[in-house]
Amino acid sequence: MSGIKRTLVSVLLGTLAVVSSPAISQVNEMTNGVVRKIDLENSKITIKHEEIKNLDMPPMTMVFQVRNKTLIDKVQVGETVKFIVVQEGGKLVLTDLKSAP
Repeated sequence: MSGIKRTLVSVLLGTLAVVSSPAISQVNEMTNGVVRKIDLENSKITIKHEEIKNLDMPPMTMVFQVRNKTLIDKVQVGETVKFIVVQEGGKLVLTDLKSAP
């Protein structure tokens, strides 16, 4: 590859990294909510939540599939939590969950 091509590739990759950075940070942003129901058997949790910015979703109460069942062992109904949810294969999947102070 010539020096000019290498330079162009480097510039393009650098531009992509800068453009995609805000989207990446949004994905990891936690959302506040209150646990309404826990379904350990089916690895699901119902949360009344604030806006989920990375999904452009308004506040509401929803049921989420939990990626790792051990996450919902640590919380109780009525507890205020912070969580991360992503869309995978047409489903909303909760990937991180912790008690909120």
